[in-house]
Amino acid sequence: MKGKKLLAVASLAASLSAAWAQTPLPVIELTAGFHRIEAEVAATDRSRQIGLMNRPAMAAQRGMLFVFAEENTHCMWMRNTQLPLSVAFIDAAGGIINIEEMQPQTENNHCARRPARYALEMNAGWFAKRGIGPGSKLRGLDRAPRPQ
Repeated sequence: MKGKKLLAVASLAASLSAAWAQTPLPVIELTAGFHRIEAEVAATDRSRQIGLMNRPAMAAQRGMLFVFAEENTHCMWMRNTQLPLSVAFIDAAGGIINIEEMQPQTENNHCARRPARYALEMNAGWFAKRGIGPGSKLRGLDRAPRPQ
């Protein structure tokens, strides 16, 4: 009987894990100067809530673009996120407002300094290593799916 209960618990855990697994997100190409970015797009409430949680690694040119329904001083945090990340908050015209460095497994808020329409998460230090900072422009945002 104990074995059957253990099997049932394991089966339930696997089912819940599968239910919470993120479905593949659309990927668009963005550019920052001459730097190419392959950005997964989080444009739904669910995909924005999950973000990059539980991912052990991310390729250097990959990132995640969060598309918000409205411009606001959005904030990001790192609960259940294993990777150190840099987040750029971006206005509707594609201009970077500010960039914040975020440490894994923390719940500190990292917020836009003024209303932002997008946030782009990349591996920690990605923007700094390429000389990309506030005032820099991102191109390709017009290809992002509309927020839901």
